[in-house]
Amino acid sequence: MSDEALKYRESRMVNLDKFNAMSKEANTIILDTRSKWAYDAFHIKGAIQMSFSDFTAPKLAKLIPDKNTRILIYCNNNFDTPKRPAIQSKMAPLALNIPTFINLYGYGFKNIYELSELVKLTDKRLEYEGKQ
Repeated sequence: MSDEALKYRESRMVNLDKFNAMSKEANTIILDTRSKWAYDAFHIKGAIQMSFSDFTAPKLAKLIPDKNTRILIYCNNNFDTPKRPAIQSKMAPLALNIPTFINLYGYGFKNIYELSELVKLTDKRLEYEGKQ
């Protein structure tokens, strides 16, 4: 299933302008699967949080009851930033987007899109929330 999901993922990468446009459309959520601590410190405005380690069929169904919901995902590796505790980059092949995408796909969510570019925190096209 991972190979199938990764192949599917190739066509689901979107740049920031497309990500922003999609985020404003009905039946769309921005999902942040980083830890609750990292989310509370810093996240894209309007994102909802569920730690990747908490993914189970019942918890996902409660958070996202409609499998046709468009799910936009991002992770720390999408941000070009000086060191910030809430944003710690991983090696690209190990970025949280990859297991998040595979797991959502495996749980039957197919309307998934991933932010594909590196965004500077000073980029005015994104708004952030959090304590940091």
